[in-house]
Amino acid sequence: MKTSDFYYDLPPELIAQTPLKRRDGSRLMLLDKETGKIEHRHFYDLPQFLHPGDSLVLNDSRVLPARLLGRRDPSGGAAEVLLLVDKGEKRWECLVRPGRKLKPGQRIAFGDGSLLTATVLEELPGGNRIVEFHYEGIFLEILEQLGKMPLPPYIKEELSEPERYQTVYSKEVGSAAAPTAGLHFTKELLAQVERMGVKVCYVTLHVGLGTFRPVKEEDPLEHEMHSEYCMISSETADVINETKKNGGRVICVGTTSCRTIESWAEEDGTLKESGGWTDIYIYPGYRFKVLDALITNFHLPESTLIMLVSALAGRENVLDAYAEAVKERYRFFSFGDAMFIS
Repeated sequence: MKTSDFYYDLPPELIAQTPLKRRDGSRLMLLDKETGKIEHRHFYDLPQFLHPGDSLVLNDSRVLPARLLGRRDPSGGAAEVLLLVDKGEKRWECLVRPGRKLKPGQRIAFGDGSLLTATVLEELPGGNRIVEFHYEGIFLEILEQLGKMPLPPYIKEELSEPERYQTVYSKEVGSAAAPTAGLHFTKELLAQVERMGVKVCYVTLHVGLGTFRPVKEEDPLEHEMHSEYCMISSETADVINETKKNGGRVICVGTTSCRTIESWAEEDGTLKESGGWTDIYIYPGYRFKVLDALITNFHLPESTLIMLVSALAGRENVLDAYAEAVKERYRFFSFGDAMFIS
């Protein structure tokens, strides 16, 4: 297995830059993981392909408005800080720009400096910084005023409605990127699904920017997988265990939900209340313990995520489906169209 085995050619104009006006108006490709058969539908058709007794597992993480634009003190030069990991005591591990100017001891003011300032404390191996923030009150409320959404590097346009980079069920703040497969759901669609007898349950995985890190090694097994914090409640564990016991399908919405339940599943596929850091790496040859089907967006070439979907549906089936999506002018990546692999 080589990283290049997961390459496909994507015309840049197919990378969606903005969300559709209607969340569930995106296209939905159906892919049969056993036969490779493909159908073209729309996301609002999803209930037709769910069955009473199935369970939908969604990631309720909410994106932190983690991109802060400020000025270096005293020069006034521009500074950008992206929050990555909360280290406690008002200190965060951050990405910063320009790195050559933001050395330990550098002070930064955000906005007019009355609500939030910061000091760079330490430079870490790899270039990230430990930054200490200075403020009064609740940090999240200050971020809501001063912070911007940390959109993926392939999205070049500003987002006019920040809430469109959140799922309608987002609750637990902590992600640096949205769990994008869930962006297609509306509250009405979820209510319709529940009325059908499909159980809807939630896990939390705080998505890190490592999700966009390309696999640079020729042998993908040499790639160092990033870690992300995730949690499963006892209620969700019970729903999933009951679904499996009764012969229903466990359908994960997004690779983050998939990685969460597969991280904490026992060998027999049972789950219990769990939480902690996961660096699970799913690639062809992996045996899924819990997941039966997956709703997901289209992923970057040679990424760990296209390897994950290939583990579920087979590399050739997935690459054939992606070629079909390119031919049919599907929209790709975070604001793009969706796929239901079952």
